[in-house]
Amino acid sequence: MSVTPAERRPIVSVADFDLSDYDFWARPMHEREHAFQLLRGLEHPAFYREPEIDFAPPGPGYHALVRHADILEASRNPEVFCSGDGGATNIPDMPPEFTEYFGSMINMDDPRHARLRRIVSRAFTPKMIKQFEADVDAAASKIVDDLLAKGPGCDFVTEVAARLPLKIICDMMGIPEKDYGFVFDRSNVILGGFDPEYGGDDMTKIAERLLAAGLELNQLVQDLAAYRAEHPTDDLTSSLVNANIDGERLTAQELGSFFILLVVAGNETTRNAISYGLRLLTRNPDQRALWLSDIDGHAPGAVEEIVRLAAPVNFMRRKLTRDHEMNGTLYRKGEKVVLYYWSANRDETVFTDPLRFDILRTEGPHVGFGGPGPHFCLGAHLARREITVMFRELLRRVPQIEGGTPERLYSSFINGIKHMECRF
Repeated sequence: MSVTPAERRPIVSVADFDLSDYDFWARPMHEREHAFQLLRGLEHPAFYREPEIDFAPPGPGYHALVRHADILEASRNPEVFCSGDGGATNIPDMPPEFTEYFGSMINMDDPRHARLRRIVSRAFTPKMIKQFEADVDAAASKIVDDLLAKGPGCDFVTEVAARLPLKIICDMMGIPEKDYGFVFDRSNVILGGFDPEYGGDDMTKIAERLLAAGLELNQLVQDLAAYRAEHPTDDLTSSLVNANIDGERLTAQELGSFFILLVVAGNETTRNAISYGLRLLTRNPDQRALWLSDIDGHAPGAVEEIVRLAAPVNFMRRKLTRDHEMNGTLYRKGEKVVLYYWSANRDETVFTDPLRFDILRTEGPHVGFGGPGPHFCLGAHLARREITVMFRELLRRVPQIEGGTPERLYSSFINGIKHMECRF
């Protein structure tokens, strides 16, 4: 049963909230920020029971890593903090049937992770991303054309922020435009499973909806892959189906789960960073004016600051492969830790006035694309390019565009904005 805002206990101490309670993630943003500030002030990371979900067994609990230093060290030691034992994207261990669709690189350890990343990473090098520059530029220009034609009052998330990464990822894979809406809807179900808008009001059917969405996306790319095996083009699906890198190629299952990772991670996270970026510019007119004074020159710093504060992925989970002491705390083999990137990006010991949006900020590094190590975001170059180009178009052609009050996604995993009216 959900708790109404009037029934929620004010956050004064760490005893007043529980990160495993889904109602915590429905609290206003300023309350969440205060809660994580309290957690960062503890001598040792707080320990929580695991959230209860119908389709996963109860687990032993987890340590909440909320400090920048802890997350950097854990990320740099994947042989100690592993991703593959039960999965990285959920706190409870996922049942085996989920890994068929959601078991891509993000939920793997070496050597399987290294093999898969080696095969697919050639499509995401800076050199390869440069080949997509003209496509990204043209897509962003068309999106702003359509925005101006529609006029103010439209939903910035669906009409602008979501369209660019969706088109680029689908075009890269060779998914036809007629299927864009299908991909968009299924990725919303996968990442917004607990949100009522995406069917989350019926908790007993969450697993069924997630698996159905995964199956449908998997089938879409399998059908395309079968065709591309006989009729190759220059798209990524053709390259992956026909790739033979050091004698290795993707299996059908690996291709399907990689596509789901692409459309979920590549679409949803960049969409939320762009949405959050407009909200930041709306609330910080001084930074808008500064960016407008040199749009191209200030873009790199502005994009990094947007990703830092947006932190589209709230967390990833790891499990200890052996006893390990880190920053004064001893962790035991088999224990779980949850890396709260969103909190680390607000760590007062690293970022001066961390809640302030400052496009000239040089402190860091932020962990909005994950921590250092083998699981750093494969698509970071592409995401930066898309965010840069989208805001270049907006600032040049609709310089005073503003975002209204965001309607946030009800999720502990994704720091998402579902809808946001725009004015200009």
